[in-house]
Amino acid sequence: MGILDGLMGNASEVSLEQVQAEFTPLLVPGETLEKAFKIVRDVLVFTSKRLIVVDKQGLTGSKVEYLSIPYKSITRFSKESGGMLDLDAELNIWVTGQAEPIKKEFRKDNNINLVYQLLSTHILK
Repeated sequence: MGILDGLMGNASEVSLEQVQAEFTPLLVPGETLEKAFKIVRDVLVFTSKRLIVVDKQGLTGSKVEYLSIPYKSITRFSKESGGMLDLDAELNIWVTGQAEPIKKEFRKDNNINLVYQLLSTHILK
């Protein structure tokens, strides 16, 4: 991920090896990491059972919130991508009990379709 992409809020895929140590203690037996995306300091982690949204707060990022969203709590999701000249795509995820969706920006070359298919696989069972 380039520094400009990070400052613009675009998500870049992170290798599972990079997040394994941080997230393994949070997983339940039988749960596995599938994909991870980094947005500046924040992280989206897709597991076999849930979506974990990590929000690092403050100047140093020392305060960290881990929001765990079971796939069954996701009521709908959408992706929006621009035309040929727009290099970004936006993912919107609506969760039960929240009026506003969780919104994340992806660079077009990071294949938001893969994330969309991953959500579809877990939610449309």
